[in-house]
Amino acid sequence: MDTSRSLPAYLQISEMLIREVGAGHLRRGQKLAPERDMAEELGVSVGTLRKALLDLETKGVLERRQGSGNYIKSEAAAGSVYGFLRLELKQGGGLPTADVLSVDFLPKPDGAPAFGSARHGNRIRRLRKLGGVIAAVEEIWLDGRASPAMQADDLHDSLYLHYKDQLGIRITNVEDKITLGQVPNWSPNPFPHRAGSTVGFIERLSWAGDREAIEFSRTWFDTDKVNYISRLG
Repeated sequence: MDTSRSLPAYLQISEMLIREVGAGHLRRGQKLAPERDMAEELGVSVGTLRKALLDLETKGVLERRQGSGNYIKSEAAAGSVYGFLRLELKQGGGLPTADVLSVDFLPKPDGAPAFGSARHGNRIRRLRKLGGVIAAVEEIWLDGRASPAMQADDLHDSLYLHYKDQLGIRITNVEDKITLGQVPNWSPNPFPHRAGSTVGFIERLSWAGDREAIEFSRTWFDTDKVNYISRLG
């Protein structure tokens, strides 16, 4: 587990297992390894692991049978932190993390669709990783009326969790447009594709409840390493 992140270790474990289930690596009815073995493999205490398992049980993914063990109950998770993240490693899954490159309060970009009512917004640029593999670069804009100027050190790996916990904003709907795009010139050296080269591209609008869209984002992803996956039903 990555203990340097602001996302708690138990939640990292829970979300990692949710993504493993979604990718089909763990099937409904499958029994998990004994708790002490899992804790040792993940490098966490048994107490931290049990907190993660309780979170999975609360989200409807896990059934804990007294005296028997822990079993996968469902492929769908209610309230997953990364429920709207559609990128996965080619082999499936991958715990999401992100390195913040910059956070600025700026006029909204030309050509962006309408989101929020302010003229300015928080612009967050990040390097996205899945299971430690560099997967994408992201530029996220949150409407300026939705929040004061942000600080990089305050952000979770999951921005939607940050919005909910710190701003009282719950993202409930998103719309993605998936095409090809050119890597931006601000992309950091660790991203394996040079500026101007063609990669997978996602434009997203995000809504909080029935109100107008309040967030706009652009993601350039490495199609050699990751897929865009949307599961229905």
